Amino acid sequence: MNHIWSRRAFLSTALATTAAAIVRGAPSQPIAFAIHGGAGVIEKSSMTPEREAQYRLKLTEAVTAGHQVLKRGGTALDAVVTAIVLLEDSGIFNAGKGAVFTSAGTCELDASIMNGANRAAGAVAGVKRIKNPIRAARAVMEHSPHVLMVGSGAEAFAAERGLTLVSPKYFGTEEGRRELEKIKAEEARRKKVARQFPSEPAAAAKFGTVGAVALDAQGNLAAGTSTGGMSNKRFGRVGDSPIIGAGTYADNATCAVSCTGHGEYFIRSVVAYDIAALMAYKGLSLKEAAEEVILRKLVTMGGIGGAIALDRQGNIALPFNSPGMHRASIDPDGRLFVGIYRDDG
Repeated sequence: MNHIWSRRAFLSTALATTAAAIVRGAPSQPIAFAIHGGAGVIEKSSMTPEREAQYRLKLTEAVTAGHQVLKRGGTALDAVVTAIVLLEDSGIFNAGKGAVFTSAGTCELDASIMNGANRAAGAVAGVKRIKNPIRAARAVMEHSPHVLMVGSGAEAFAAERGLTLVSPKYFGTEEGRRELEKIKAEEARRKKVARQFPSEPAAAAKFGTVGAVALDAQGNLAAGTSTGGMSNKRFGRVGDSPIIGAGTYADNATCAVSCTGHGEYFIRSVVAYDIAALMAYKGLSLKEAAEEVILRKLVTMGGIGGAIALDRQGNIALPFNSPGMHRASIDPDGRLFVGIYRDDG
């Protein structure tokens, strides 16, 4: 009889504790969050202390803001959008306000988002007037029967949804214009050299993006990505960021992924989905799958870049094969990590 009473008392206490936790808004399971601000040739030797501090501060602000959404019981989708909007508005990353210039001197932006709970997705590409493309991508997912909208059509849809439109001049920065001029000058030099030395490689255009992955207290995953694309890009070029499965993917059964790097290779390798597929079909862990794709399969093809990935247990992977990647995360234990270079953390 005492045994039965003790068991009842234990269950009663456990239920009361659980109810109290729910009232307080405590997470019913682990929450975790990670972001990136682009991968590429990012080296300490070319970074001033002031510039590095600026990047680290904004990464910390964005990852903390997204994590706070999760701590308050918000959805993974809300956390992803919150962080990416901050990065888009910062003017220091290649997304939103800091977007790089095309060869024609314009800014064309792409973004996508995916809900791991039901694999719904939305994306926009080649937009020139939407202040926050990640908000437009979410609107496509939640308020249209489509997945991807492009150009003026996407802008008209964004306006219908009440999203903020701005002048195309809003996006470009002086730093981005100087970068374009430098790349074009190098391209012209190489073309001149190529007439004498045909084996001389073409000028490399810079690339980058921002993204976020989240695990919320309901056990749902989400991923989002936003970019200004590749500096000096031509002919309406679209990279991997708005392509579901290439630059963004989320599925509660496996993981959430956001990619950054040379988009053509990420599209051809279907990088974001490949990481999830290795987990689903081969039983690899998140770390094993992410490193297999980013550090081996992508390298074999010649692709440069990285990814952030998160599974339903709150495990985080941040692999990259480039010299650096702007990145930050907060794990289920609340530990903050911010990194730029390979030897960070």
